Amino acid sequence: MAQPSSHVTAPLKDELDIVIPTIRNLDFLEQWRPFFQPYHLIIVQDGDPSKNILVPDGFDCELYNRNDVNRVLGPKSSCISFKDSACRCFGFLVSKKKYIFTIDDDCFVGKNPSGKEINALAQHIQNLLTPSTPFFFNTLYDPFREGVDFVRGYPFSLRGGVPTAISHGLWLNIPDYDAPTQLVKPLERNTRYVDAVLTIPKGTLFPMCGMNLAFDRELIGPAMYFGLMGDGQPIGRYDDMWAGWCAKNLTAISCANSHLIDKIEETETHDGIQWQGEQSIREFEEGIQGHILAGRHHPILPICCPSKRCTTLQQCYLELSKLVKEKLSPVDPYFNKLGDAMVTWIEAWDLLNSPAQEAAAPVDGVKKN
Repeated sequence: MAQPSSHVTAPLKDELDIVIPTIRNLDFLEQWRPFFQPYHLIIVQDGDPSKNILVPDGFDCELYNRNDVNRVLGPKSSCISFKDSACRCFGFLVSKKKYIFTIDDDCFVGKNPSGKEINALAQHIQNLLTPSTPFFFNTLYDPFREGVDFVRGYPFSLRGGVPTAISHGLWLNIPDYDAPTQLVKPLERNTRYVDAVLTIPKGTLFPMCGMNLAFDRELIGPAMYFGLMGDGQPIGRYDDMWAGWCAKNLTAISCANSHLIDKIEETETHDGIQWQGEQSIREFEEGIQGHILAGRHHPILPICCPSKRCTTLQQCYLELSKLVKEKLSPVDPYFNKLGDAMVTWIEAWDLLNSPAQEAAAPVDGVKKN
């Protein structure tokens, strides 16, 4: 069995799962071995379930494919996207840990300006365990960071902050552009290293990306549904942003944002498509459609306030699903399907996370270690 290349501490080792959607062998884990090996991995295989996905030796992980999704969820499997990285939501469902870190299979370890490798996961954990300040902006950014404090004029009554639900990471190299922007800037790369953590204010939306993301599953889990996209849908590549908009609207708990990893194009050793590089015509068309629809539905989301009769996040999310169908289906009939899928997602969440299910035998995939 392979061993970690260097010893690292593993905070929240028994409280955090790493969820990875993939269509290929997970060779990229070798770079992350020093940071990921202590943790349990949930791998959600997209595409052809008969394809054998290879995982490097020494990782504690379980793998689920589409057959497993259908087996576990039955008719409710319709809410899990196919041929889209939103399939990772299934990993959110079957995990029983308090925290989730999810990463794409073409993300590699970044380095700071001094050349030291960045432990992205450790920074996410630090974010999640540190309060956020969504109601009053601190002009020195993160007041909880070592060597920093609240500035003059910051209300003492707000300095305790609130629990952090989402830690959203950024990356180097390929920018996360929409399809039209990427088309006119195909060679642009991000080389600017940013070392900052700040809270996204309450009531402010942001374009969340799922490829380098951690969240508190107990606080925000039911709202982390990446939408119904990909195969059979007119829209793709907006699954993670949809989850971000919904989550940000349904809770006052804020997000921490830090620059963590290096996003690199796939090399010739992979048979897949370069990340946001050589997109297929289908991916490009879905991306443009998503960009158009996103621009038209933004006005509804910021004004969505759950009614006082909602006492759980699930109830709030179901109320949002009704608004999606009522207000957005005139924009495009796709939103009727999305609204229905949101309801099915909550049903699936409650099915796998009910007290009875917690007491029953766990849902298992193929063990790999």
